[in-house]
Amino acid sequence: MIREVRFYDETDDGKLKFVVILARSGGKWVFCKHRERTTLEIPGGHREPGERIVETATRELREETGAKEFAIWPVCVYSVVRDDAAESFGGLYAAEIESFEKEIHSEIEKIILLDEPPEENWTYPDIQPHLMKEAARRSVFK
Repeated sequence: MIREVRFYDETDDGKLKFVVILARSGGKWVFCKHRERTTLEIPGGHREPGERIVETATRELREETGAKEFAIWPVCVYSVVRDDAAESFGGLYAAEIESFEKEIHSEIEKIILLDEPPEENWTYPDIQPHLMKEAARRSVFK
């Protein structure tokens, strides 16, 4: 069970195991609908061996949204504290997507563009809304 989501300005890059990318396109939020789930999620995923964390963010954004032309930048580091495990760290990124590929070649069924983040139906409801609030607090999208 998730006990807490924490935010940091930075940490040792080697601690970062995953990324989440808050993405917008044409003034709308970009969410993913996984083929095997009915919920919505923010693009993201796990770091592969030898990857720099910004490379993970770029790769995951392309894979999960089909983003073709985009700007991407780091927001902060976040961690998830679970009752049964050590604190795990990830990078929170933001992106403005200018154009998308015609098809997505991943586990994502489709991309959904929304004026506002969903109030419910999150894939990770104990984490994702906290990330959105932190990005708003930091004025990531002006």
